[in-house]
Amino acid sequence: MMQRELPPTFNSGYVPDERRNIVDWDENESGGWLVGVLQGRKGLILGVANEKSIAWGVARACHHEVSELGFNYLGEALKKRVHPLAESIHSSFVEPLDVGDDAQIDDFFAKVEARWGRLDFIVHSIAFADRESLKGNFRDTSRADFHLALDISAYSFIACARRAARLMAPGGAMLTMSFLGAVRAVPNYNVMGVAKAALEAATRYLAHDLGPEGIRVNAISSGPIRTLAASGVGDFRKLMEKSARGALLRRNVTQEEVGNAAAYLLSDWASGVTGEVHYVDAGFNIGGGDPGAEPAAPGA
Repeated sequence: MMQRELPPTFNSGYVPDERRNIVDWDENESGGWLVGVLQGRKGLILGVANEKSIAWGVARACHHEVSELGFNYLGEALKKRVHPLAESIHSSFVEPLDVGDDAQIDDFFAKVEARWGRLDFIVHSIAFADRESLKGNFRDTSRADFHLALDISAYSFIACARRAARLMAPGGAMLTMSFLGAVRAVPNYNVMGVAKAALEAATRYLAHDLGPEGIRVNAISSGPIRTLAASGVGDFRKLMEKSARGALLRRNVTQEEVGNAAAYLLSDWASGVTGEVHYVDAGFNIGGGDPGAEPAAPGA
């Protein structure tokens, strides 16, 4: 194995510990090379539902960068899905966690502390809204559905961040997952758009709180990806088609692309980045929108 010292500017802004100033390069199983920017780090990936989850794309990218990972699950059905995935990347930390229950959150992070003694990063990829609230008119959102969506999709990041920060040293990182519906009115996204707006605001306020402790907090706003959660959004297929047409790259993004961006934000390569919403959407958010299935006629 070869070891290479990082550039002098790599850790500007804080003094790293010994495991944060060397990148290990090693051949992977396919014959390629791993940078290992997360080597020695211990991190949580919250919200994996199956192999198509955005969270699983993040987990794979972090695993490729040589980090040790832990996972949560909600209910026996998800346990049966998450355990094999965790085992496939040699993770043995898979514990139950309902982020709507403070006692369960306390218990989960107590297990993290007992297992690792510290935490280097956490990825929050959890959102939920009643399916009926993700179609029709936003004005018909009930108080109960609003509360549920905001609690699970936004407040849970705050609750987990509070516990995670206690286990982090300077250089720690937190990351959550958002969507363009936080800043634009996306058809059928409805109350989840409001929840994502709250989540992005929470990211900034957490970054403000935790910055003096050397802990960074960011969000990724991904383009639409076909996941289990996305299946609850009405006309999601049309949303993906419009996104691909309107993206500057004229395509949708992949689970792997989001995962790679996440690995960057969790690593010291992003040591000067906090409080940001990083778009991974093939440029859709800065474009003019969907140009339509066919180009307009000349002079139209």
